[in-house]
Amino acid sequence: MSLFSINKSELDKKKSELEHLKGQISADSKLVEVEKQYREGVTTLRDLLAPASLKFTNSYFELNGKFGRSFFVLAYPRFLSSNWLSFIINSESALDVSMYIYPIDSGMVLKKLKSKIGEIGSQITIEQEKGLARNPLLETAYHDVEELRDELQQGTEHFFRFALYFTLYSDSLDELDKNSKILESALGAKLVVTKRALLAVEAGFNSTLPLGVDELDVASNLNTSPLSSTFPFVSSDLTGNDGILYGINRHNNSLILFDRFQMENANFVIFAKSGAGKSYAVKLEILRSLMVGIDVIVIDPENEYQHLAEAVGGTYINISLNSDFRINPFDLPIGMEDEDKADILRSAVINLVGLMGLVLGKLDPTEEAILDKALWATYAKKDITENSDYATVEMPIMSDLIEVLAGMVGGESLAQRLGKFTEGTFAGLLNNQTNVVLKNQLLVFSIRDLEDSLRPIAMYIILGHIWNVVRSELKKRIMVLDEAWIMMQHEDSARFVFGIAKRARKYYLGLTTITQDVADFMASPYGKPIVTNSSIQLLLKQSPAAIEIVQETFFLTEGEKYLLLESDVGEGIFFAGLKHAAIKIYASYVEDQIITTDPKQLLEIEQSKEELSEQ
Repeated sequence: MSLFSINKSELDKKKSELEHLKGQISADSKLVEVEKQYREGVTTLRDLLAPASLKFTNSYFELNGKFGRSFFVLAYPRFLSSNWLSFIINSESALDVSMYIYPIDSGMVLKKLKSKIGEIGSQITIEQEKGLARNPLLETAYHDVEELRDELQQGTEHFFRFALYFTLYSDSLDELDKNSKILESALGAKLVVTKRALLAVEAGFNSTLPLGVDELDVASNLNTSPLSSTFPFVSSDLTGNDGILYGINRHNNSLILFDRFQMENANFVIFAKSGAGKSYAVKLEILRSLMVGIDVIVIDPENEYQHLAEAVGGTYINISLNSDFRINPFDLPIGMEDEDKADILRSAVINLVGLMGLVLGKLDPTEEAILDKALWATYAKKDITENSDYATVEMPIMSDLIEVLAGMVGGESLAQRLGKFTEGTFAGLLNNQTNVVLKNQLLVFSIRDLEDSLRPIAMYIILGHIWNVVRSELKKRIMVLDEAWIMMQHEDSARFVFGIAKRARKYYLGLTTITQDVADFMASPYGKPIVTNSSIQLLLKQSPAAIEIVQETFFLTEGEKYLLLESDVGEGIFFAGLKHAAIKIYASYVEDQIITTDPKQLLEIEQSKEELSEQ
């Protein structure tokens, strides 16, 4: 045997061994691939979501031990009120609801309605010729078809095919039968005809799954108005984990718990007619805010908050010509650490120019320029500059300004006109250093005993003083401005209120603006901006004379408009950002005794106090 042949045989043997090894590797790799595919197959999302068992019968299905049944709506009554479906949505039963809306071309519908109106008209004519009594059903149908034709032609209504399905779930078959009868009876009471999806159980179940597949295909013809009434979510849920209780949601009886300081700003406006409960609602909010540690400052034009202040140990400050309490309008805030003192002084001068506009009447540009220069000189006279320590300097008073004006060219007239506030009838109001200490959690400033002409001036001064205190210390506060229309009558004071509303958020302040004269408030160029800069609004019962302005301002629907007209005391609509809900304000007995504004109740409380003191 040659060497070549031996090498060739060994080579063939090695080759066969290599082929065998390749076969084994290929088999092993295929096995790994198959095993990988198997493992992927049992761990897909579909396999994880799929139920363990699903059984269909003629009238119900069983899903993982739960029993279910599907329904479809077959017919509707002639009239449907809005929100008629909400009682099902808010029920405690587990159910799925699906709505399928198919738009239909109006031109095709108009052709069919034209044919239909001819048929109905012919039938009415035939019955009249036979001398039969008039048929109310035919006449109603004729009227409805004609009205619908007009609306479709004008484009105010559109036509749709609408399918509405329900699927109920229960723990047992008996419970499912019971809940099915309750659902059918509840809808039947509203003349809504429902049918069970017999022999189409699977199609009904699939139609109510979130797949958008209508396998039942049982639809009714509806135009826009009745179709809109099926939308069930007309009430927002305003229940939170923080805040205070404002009232009860009238649509679903849930609690309206809300923290106004969690909004983009904490400003609050309240519009209502006299006697609708606006002051009652505000006092209830004040009382509950005090319980959670919020400071409250109130400007009270009618002494409505005195009883509340006395009951909770607050400070009641009566501002009048004969009062011992004085506020100096020239006061400056100490200021926050990051505030520029030059800006503080400049802001004070601007506010004082606005105050002088109220005190002296409308100023022309020349007088404003003279007054502005005189105010800077008045502060400079007391060595108050942008480098001064405002906590230690003595603030100027009105007589200092008059002295400066008297020595200025063109300022003599202004000095004479301001004289009555230093030596004349109103000398006690503006010409004294501040002796009011704002150190209580509840502060009430009363201006009831002031003459009507002085009320806007006093409110301006009080607001300015409060604003200085707010800017001096960062703290969660609420400022209540009752009868705000008084301030809105004058451009300078209205601008000042708007400035506070716009800047309040920076200092952790929530401004509450209350008014019953909506027309006067909104007539001001700053009325609507104040509303738009308030994240929360409360509308209580409105008068017919003001409802159009309110509807336009708050973009109310016709239903909301009539709700405000027909509301009882303490009822209305609560807006919080984009959410709103119909509200009913409730107070406990103890709260009611503290915050009531009913003269009869207040008289009874005073009489009971007198009887106790005599005993």
